[in-house]
Amino acid sequence: MRLTRYFLPTMKDTPSEAQIVSHRLMLRAGMVRQASAGIYSWLPMGYKVLRKIEQVVREEQDRMGCQEVLMPTIQSADLWRKSGRYDAYGPEMLRIRDRHDRDMLYGPTNEEQITEIFQAEVHSYRALPKLMYHIQWKFRDEVRPRFGVMRGREFLMKDAYSFDLDYEKAAESYRKFFVCYLRTFARLGLKAIPMEADTGPIGGNLSHEFIILADTGESAVFCHRDFVEADASGLKVDYEDPQAVKKVVDYYTSLYARTDEKHDASLFESEVPEDKRVERRGIEVGHIFYFGTKYSEPLGASIATPEGEESFVHMGSYGIGVSRLVGAIIEASHDENGIIWPESIAPYKVGLINLRAGDEACTKACDEIYAKLNEAGVEVLYDDRDERPGAKFADMDLIGLPWQLVVGPRGLEKGVVELKSRATGEKEEVSLESALSRLGA
Repeated sequence: MRLTRYFLPTMKDTPSEAQIVSHRLMLRAGMVRQASAGIYSWLPMGYKVLRKIEQVVREEQDRMGCQEVLMPTIQSADLWRKSGRYDAYGPEMLRIRDRHDRDMLYGPTNEEQITEIFQAEVHSYRALPKLMYHIQWKFRDEVRPRFGVMRGREFLMKDAYSFDLDYEKAAESYRKFFVCYLRTFARLGLKAIPMEADTGPIGGNLSHEFIILADTGESAVFCHRDFVEADASGLKVDYEDPQAVKKVVDYYTSLYARTDEKHDASLFESEVPEDKRVERRGIEVGHIFYFGTKYSEPLGASIATPEGEESFVHMGSYGIGVSRLVGAIIEASHDENGIIWPESIAPYKVGLINLRAGDEACTKACDEIYAKLNEAGVEVLYDDRDERPGAKFADMDLIGLPWQLVVGPRGLEKGVVELKSRATGEKEEVSLESALSRLGA
């Protein structure tokens, strides 16, 4: 994409309403614009990142055997009354009425909806387990929406649901999602720590939050040093082998970790050897729950057991804040100049900078590089603007593409271009052929 054609409204100054790093940088980098309190329009750069994160989440859900569906954003209030949550959920739920004066709601989550679907179609234990997910916009009317997409009212979320015969089988499904989340966050370039958690309005009696480490995180995180040093990026497990999955989960849950808003490390230190105690900052980006028959019983989701009896299925739900992850990744990966995107979800892999747009040789070289990168399937953003070099460098650092390929008249005379790594800041003068080879062209 040529920058002269791209809609990228960057900002030099920090917006006064932005209180945290990710909000400031998303506004300055032209990723989002606020439509109303806690609700944002996603501009091309931001939307590209959002979809890449969504795709990583989708691929890992598919890999573990979860099947994608798509449920409606507007749900019937009667369904939520059956589960007992319509009145109990609180003012965060947006309640509406349609033209026939029927009570409806904008779904903050989908336990009721997926249970109704299951109840109508599955009637025997032979059809279990069933694992289903969808990626859908949600709405929760936060009292104080703030921090940009980190705590908005409208957000994109992946929520998944498991249906099993009994607790033992439900625990197997729960553990699959546990491992899947470790893999997902590692692919996104994040260090994720699973922690026992409260179940909140979802309900149930088994729950883990997944906290990513970030110096600007909202919560204190106390954990075993092995959490920080562990590398889940190469984690491989056979999801069809329950014992292999359990072994991974047992290892991570054996490392004590907790969050505490009072920052009171004494509440956990007795559980961890002194030389293994670590305090960090963190951001919640995922939450998994097992809640048994909390929803299947009131909604009548029962199946025939091997003994020929009727039994309510055991369920779990598993959420990842996809849009929240955009902000969380920025909080975990930035410097004073801007965003530093992990290559797996960067909007473009390469920022191609023409230092002198009016120079015939520079333009010819950049056009040829741009064509070769595109032909090789390498995503490239070509800054072909007639701007000062300083402005071009500042914008490229701000938007945080993994690589910058700089072409200028002096370099061309020597037969070299400059290749810069955004993550390390290292710059090299290399031949054009070498640069293209390293970038995958």
